Amino acid sequence: MLPAKAGRSPRDMRMVAVLLMCAATVCFSGIDSSAKWLGVRLPEVEIVWARYVGAALFSLMVARPLSRPAVLHANRPWLQLFRSALLLGSTYANFLALNKLQLAETSTISFLTPLFVALMAGPWLGERVGGARMAAIAVGFFGVVIATRPGTSAFQPIVFVAIAGVVCNAGYGLTTRRLAGHDSAETTLVWTPLAGVIATTPLLPWFWVTPQSPRVWAVMLLMGASGAFGHWLMILAHQRAPASAMAPFGYTQLLWMIIIGWLVFGDTPPGATLLGAGIVIACGVFLAWRERRGAR
Repeated sequence: MLPAKAGRSPRDMRMVAVLLMCAATVCFSGIDSSAKWLGVRLPEVEIVWARYVGAALFSLMVARPLSRPAVLHANRPWLQLFRSALLLGSTYANFLALNKLQLAETSTISFLTPLFVALMAGPWLGERVGGARMAAIAVGFFGVVIATRPGTSAFQPIVFVAIAGVVCNAGYGLTTRRLAGHDSAETTLVWTPLAGVIATTPLLPWFWVTPQSPRVWAVMLLMGASGAFGHWLMILAHQRAPASAMAPFGYTQLLWMIIIGWLVFGDTPPGATLLGAGIVIACGVFLAWRERRGAR
């Protein structure tokens, strides 16, 4: 974490970090809502490509590699590529799930990410997972069971695809931790969209559907810009406060998902989804509190 800027107390810096994190969740909601809207108009490969091209252009503007070529140098290039590939898997799985599920449902499933991070931190980073964490993880999975209602007519198998995407996202987060001590935030930002652009661009001739209206082009641009800007805001937030202090505010994304889902798609999440989301969020906040207390 960067030291507090001159004239600003640590408390002020933490408040700025919280505001940046909340703004990032608005951008991330823009990614999912744009992808869901585009899902009935364009193939998933093209949507993923647009998301990553927009992110790549933004990261290049921020990092300015032409004037600072050193920013392209990664000390752990294979780990950077692996991290980028995990994000691609997470993105593609999430976009597939958005075609079938409400925004509130996919958001609830995505909130499993910190639980998977806690579960996977042992084999990946050698961190000990205690009994309290394991209990929180189990309760969090129970919350997703409530939200997705398996065994009823409301359950959709695409939920398993969404969960697979969450596993990829958790691996992406853990790999980001591993890279923090090797590469700068700007280097990681430039490498982040690399796998998405490399993997999807050669597929475009087989899947490309030309957008039929300026509105579709505009939404594609909005999705790419939202993703890049959201990740940049999150990086700025992490430079000003520890992750455990900001984690609870990441759950404000559910509020934006519900609002956008209602305004754009006419979706009203059922009570079971909201109850399950509340349980998952509570478990995530508990894990963040445990991490913060452990850091102290």
